[in-house]
Amino acid sequence: MSHDDFPTENPAVVTCGLPYANGDLHIGHLRTYISGDAFARALETLGQETAFVSGSDMHGTPVAVNAEKEGVDPEEFALRHHEKYAETFPRFNVEFDNYGHTHDETNTELTREIVRTLDEKGYVYEKEIQVAYDPEDDQWLPDRYVEGTCPYCGERARGDECDEGCGRHLEPGEIEDPVSSISGNPAEYRERTHKFFRVSEFEEYLSEFLDRLEGTSNARNQPREWIESGLQDWCITRDMDWGIDYPGEGGDDLVLYVWVDAPIEYIASTKQYSERVGAEEFDWATPWRDGEGELVHVIGRDIIQHHTVFWPAMLRGADYNEPRAVMASGFVNLDGAAFSTSRDRAVWADDYLDEGFHPDLVRYYLTTTGGFQNDVDFSWEKFQERVNGELVGTLGNFAYRSLLFAARNYGGAPDADTSEEVRERIEDAVADFGAAVNDYSLKEAGETAVSLAGFGNEYIQRNEPWNLTGEEPDRAEQVIYDCVQIAKAVAVLSAPILPGKAQRLWEQLGEDGSVHDAPLDAALESPPGEFDEPDELFEQIEDERVEELNADLEERVEAASEEADGESDGTAADESASGDADVEPISEDRISFEEFQDLDVRVGEIEVAEPIEGADDLARLEVDIGAETRQIVAGIKQLHDLDELPGERVVVLANLEQAELFGVESDGMLLAAGEDADLLTTKGDSEPGTKIR
Repeated sequence: MSHDDFPTENPAVVTCGLPYANGDLHIGHLRTYISGDAFARALETLGQETAFVSGSDMHGTPVAVNAEKEGVDPEEFALRHHEKYAETFPRFNVEFDNYGHTHDETNTELTREIVRTLDEKGYVYEKEIQVAYDPEDDQWLPDRYVEGTCPYCGERARGDECDEGCGRHLEPGEIEDPVSSISGNPAEYRERTHKFFRVSEFEEYLSEFLDRLEGTSNARNQPREWIESGLQDWCITRDMDWGIDYPGEGGDDLVLYVWVDAPIEYIASTKQYSERVGAEEFDWATPWRDGEGELVHVIGRDIIQHHTVFWPAMLRGADYNEPRAVMASGFVNLDGAAFSTSRDRAVWADDYLDEGFHPDLVRYYLTTTGGFQNDVDFSWEKFQERVNGELVGTLGNFAYRSLLFAARNYGGAPDADTSEEVRERIEDAVADFGAAVNDYSLKEAGETAVSLAGFGNEYIQRNEPWNLTGEEPDRAEQVIYDCVQIAKAVAVLSAPILPGKAQRLWEQLGEDGSVHDAPLDAALESPPGEFDEPDELFEQIEDERVEELNADLEERVEAASEEADGESDGTAADESASGDADVEPISEDRISFEEFQDLDVRVGEIEVAEPIEGADDLARLEVDIGAETRQIVAGIKQLHDLDELPGERVVVLANLEQAELFGVESDGMLLAAGEDADLLTTKGDSEPGTKIR
């Protein structure tokens, strides 16, 4: 692994977090897979040798539970979903070099080999632990079969993770007030012998690893707290029948925890790719083990800990290479609230395509709406606005008007050379694209093509070639040639985000082959001399269409909600780990206007933001609220990059009673939305101290 700018001489492997093979995909799930595909394509555009791999997570409790509910074998159940995923991803132009699954022979053997290595090197030991047990059903309950209370924050939690509270990984026996998620029966703890991985021995290494880790800041900052507070060893076996058997003594009736074999699929999938194309084309061992490579993981932020603590420790212990970067995305919400599969409150992948929308439209929306680590809010109105404004009105409009004028008047590109102004503008766009990829910013990479097309629209409008063809024909040819050159650059720069539409533009320019084989400097190579009249790349989404889509969604949600309410058995809904829960209902309790007037809410500006040592979530802030600077303690340590907060305008409740949190005095409260602490601020430039009414 290097830390040189891409492209490097080392082969790269880009991976995406494995989807659980236990349900249908919606566009919220697709964000990381589309982004991983776009990043891998962008690396290849820069000239980086790259393999893009992933696979389906076939094991784990969710698969076993849902298979049991259907009365089918877990392998049959998981394979059905795996095959569906393998069919769905290419329909969104997500083209893995290899897409495997964790139950295949390659991953099974590789997992056993790595675990045996860890065991032989003394990193695995046995320990008696408390495991949940359902005495009524006479059944051991591994992590996801258990629900209860998080011992750290008191929120409702799953047996392996506090998914609705502090986000911590939970070991077997930690969750309080355990209940079987299958039967709803109260559970009790009984002693069992399990295998543990000595993660604690890697504390110093992991701290140094995070210092050099690239990618998104949340992937570096979130795990520091767990490391600094002292790592606990990791239970790597479970009391289940479904999974990979523990390879060694004392594990006859245990299977490996799903988070052992799941990331190993990244290696297995790369190995399968090498076996298919040949080691001379791509040798899996070079990036993973025997040489140096650039390993980049594209994941959801709910699995940061697994990829920045457990996984690199396993790699280190088994003598494999460490990741260069982890890109952790925010969640995708639907019209201001979380997706809910149980309430059918989702835009399903199949339904999106069945509506006739091109896959590149949602690719553009998901990759360029906000920074990668930020949450994205999807609504049909916002989708319409981005498509009509940027893809139709800017990129599509420029390409169509330029190529149409060129084809009708010159039969293609006129006989000219690129002007200095246009060449410099394209060179800037190419440089911006390369910088964005090296900064792991798909948003900025995707915007380079649209920004260049915007310049093209301004350029053609400013020079009005239609008024030059009679009196200044040479000047008209120059302008139109410049526009064709810009269109070619737009095709190259947009290819990672808009692979289908970029290829269509490439063909309209009369270019041969695939735009995805074109290197970045092809943006400045002369376009072909001849091409036919183009058709329009994008179509407007009309208001009536949006109204129909919203009405359909509302009808589905209402029907599903009625069905769910009618079938409710008092147990919690089985939502995904990606924030898949219903929005909290509005309180029936009202306050008077006078009570509201008692609240002193003001605009503040953060001047200092630093972590509170030893606290899981707390940060100490100094906030200018106009008349004075207040010290405020806020539970945002895991959810925000504290180094980026100074200068941020926020909203503060100034007349809250003073309190002491973790030994630090807090004089006020920051206002934030949701579990992700989305800090409230103002649309304009209100000065610190401005009162909110």
